Amino acid sequence: MTVQECCIQGFAWSGTPTGRTSKLASNNVYVTGTNPQTAILFISDLFGWTFPNIRLLADHFAREIDATVYVPDFFGGEVLDFDLIAAEKFAELDLGPFLARHSRENREPEIFECARALKRDLGFEKVGAVGYCYGGWASFRLGAKENRLVDCIAVGHPSLLERKDVDEVDVPVQLLAPEIDMAFPLDFKMYAVETLLKLKVPFDYQHLPGVVHGCLVRGDETKAGERAAMKRGKDAAVAWFRQWLKNE
Repeated sequence: MTVQECCIQGFAWSGTPTGRTSKLASNNVYVTGTNPQTAILFISDLFGWTFPNIRLLADHFAREIDATVYVPDFFGGEVLDFDLIAAEKFAELDLGPFLARHSRENREPEIFECARALKRDLGFEKVGAVGYCYGGWASFRLGAKENRLVDCIAVGHPSLLERKDVDEVDVPVQLLAPEIDMAFPLDFKMYAVETLLKLKVPFDYQHLPGVVHGCLVRGDETKAGERAAMKRGKDAAVAWFRQWLKNE
């Protein structure tokens, strides 16, 4: 059984992705859900928009929040090896050139344009952003005071995040934080919490003990506590978006 099959059967309880592919602005996108008023822009981690578990997670959000969820391709059609990412064999992925091609500076304009299109072109009244790993910095930027392209954000094990991103956020923030995370270490976690308190924006901090960066998408049942953490993160994000996008 492959890593993808394991994640699909374990997390979605024998389900398969149910959405469709389309376009958002100029990007290819996986779309799931049919709510015409509430949308969520889902910015994936290095697994990318085609990874089955990303799409299954989007399906869960669409059903449980009652939202239309968009998962764009922000890697220009490039797809990294799922098995190597899941096995954390990053040295075999040649990540340096990949991240240079898909740097913050290179991808931020199209991420912003996709967010704008949800309200401007598609007419959604409420829009949230959820981002894992690579998607973390982008979600904060979408919620920055100078932009406010979304109404709230949820971020899981962010990478490439800068303290300035936290300083400038101006929408409700949820942080889903594995205990063991070199990309979001303890001092940065503490800075984020202290800064959000000073900013007086509503925020929710979910501490996930004993699990590592990537667990919220990977959900590897062979790693102790990871599948439970994945489900807990999903449930927490569902509750967060229901609160801020659905007025519950």
